[in-house]
Amino acid sequence: MTNVGNLSNYTDADMLWFAMSATFGRELKAKAFLEKNNVECFVPMRYEIAKVRDGKKTRQLVPAVKNLIFVHTTRQRIQSLKSGVEYLQYHTRPAGVRRVPITVPEYQMQQFIAACNTFNEKLIYLAPDEINLQEGTPVRIVCGSFDGIEGTFVRIEKGKRKKVVVLAEGIAAVIIANLNDGYIQVLDR
Repeated sequence: MTNVGNLSNYTDADMLWFAMSATFGRELKAKAFLEKNNVECFVPMRYEIAKVRDGKKTRQLVPAVKNLIFVHTTRQRIQSLKSGVEYLQYHTRPAGVRRVPITVPEYQMQQFIAACNTFNEKLIYLAPDEINLQEGTPVRIVCGSFDGIEGTFVRIEKGKRKKVVVLAEGIAAVIIANLNDGYIQVLDR
C-alpha cells in the first residue's frame, strides 16, 4: 500500500479522495449535501440490529465508522463546499509545523470501497492505531465475494484465524476475517 497522499504533489484541479469528518454523527447528512452538489463521496456502512418501538428488532444499514466520510473532488471544490457546512472538517496529519488534509490514493480507495460494499457481517472496522501493518504481507483474495480485493495479511488479537486488512491509509481499515489458505495469493511488491 502506498503512503497517505501529500497535497503538495497535486494541483488544485486534481481529483482526490479527501478523508473528512462530519461531526456529531452527521456523515449521512454530509453525504446527502455533497451528492446534491454532484460530488462523489463514500460512507462505509454496515448492518446493525436495532430495537424499534414495541421491542421489535430490525436490521438497519448504519455508518460503520463514526463521523467518517470520504469525498472525491478537487481541493478547490471541497474548500468551497465545506465553507458553508460547519460540521464537515478535514481529517489532518502533521506536516512539519502545520497540519494538512489527509488524502487517500485512488487505487487504495477503490479497494477499500469494494471490501466495504460487500456488507459482509464478518467485516471488522479498525482505527489506524489498532493494527500494525508493517508486519503484513501484501495479498490478493482469489475466491468468494472478496475475489480480486488486495490488502495486507495480518493477525490481530481479536482472533487467531487469517485476516486481510484493506486500508484507507491513516484513516480506517476494514478486516476481511477468517480466510482459508486457498483464498489468499501473496503479491510481489
